[in-house]
Amino acid sequence: MSFSVGIVGLPNAGKSTLFKALTKKSVEIASYPFTTISPNIGEVPVPDPRLKEIAKIVNPQKITPTTIKFIDIAGLVKEAHKGEGLGNQFLAQIRECNIILEVVRDFKNLNVEHIEKSIDPQRDMEIIKMELILKDLETTEKILEKLEKKVKSDNKEAKKKQEVLLRIKKTLSQGKKISEMNLKPEEESLIKEFRFLTQKPVIYLLNTDDKVLLNPNTLKLNLKLEEEISELSREEIKELGVKSNLDYLIRACYNVGDLITFFTIAGGKEVRAWSIKKNSSIIEAAKKVHSDFQEKFIKGEVISWQELVKISSWNKAKETGQLKIVGKDYKVKDGDVIEFKI
Repeated sequence: MSFSVGIVGLPNAGKSTLFKALTKKSVEIASYPFTTISPNIGEVPVPDPRLKEIAKIVNPQKITPTTIKFIDIAGLVKEAHKGEGLGNQFLAQIRECNIILEVVRDFKNLNVEHIEKSIDPQRDMEIIKMELILKDLETTEKILEKLEKKVKSDNKEAKKKQEVLLRIKKTLSQGKKISEMNLKPEEESLIKEFRFLTQKPVIYLLNTDDKVLLNPNTLKLNLKLEEEISELSREEIKELGVKSNLDYLIRACYNVGDLITFFTIAGGKEVRAWSIKKNSSIIEAAKKVHSDFQEKFIKGEVISWQELVKISSWNKAKETGQLKIVGKDYKVKDGDVIEFKI
């Protein structure tokens, strides 16, 4: 399953413009709220120059990058957690995403209505933050009610969950996000099933008509310009001397999501990149490639992409003992080239 990024924000912030620029898909864009009702979904390749370097050696029939799924979710408004503006439906869509990419309006086009009647990025970010907090608070209270019977019957796991959830309720009631709590790994594991909105990593993207700013967690881009660039051919881009910054945004989503890339070469037929969470085992990597690889795994042959490029041949790396033979406990590293033995 692809790593997914939910594009959220107030109506008319530029979410669908960004989605169109990223995916090259035609979507409805208008200057009034709630143009998007059903979410737009698109797979976007993750830029990675290492693929080409590996392909130079392998000379495959096919090169396949890893992808991120972007989901353009309709605009949220005040009281969305109570269902305003179809809010509950849209908040449920955010729950399915791995990270949140929040588009914040910072452009001054009088022809595009702002639902709050003025341009104030900080206020808009606070509105979204509070809606996510209030929805998580509502969810927490419902879960605690359901747990009550199990706690009374002395269920140990239910008691542990209750302890964590009561702390979460207190934090949310103070207007703070769950991500600010510094929960322990075992506590995170206890609440993982609830997919809380304010536990997800967030990237803020200011949609501006001013200068571009590239920071890992807060970006400023002119999304209208990015949309126009996305419609140009390579020749036109070169001729006009323009440059898109969307690759930076895609990489930022990838990094904030705590992802790394490993590669497979499929016997020389296909060089392919795969996304996986940092500190994942080779068994988890095998499952990404094929369920059979996970079930029938015997060992893995691994080499870093730099070493492979240096040696310039998989067979030569094997003959000279440069391939590392690893078992089920091996933790995959970013840039590993792996052949699974089953």
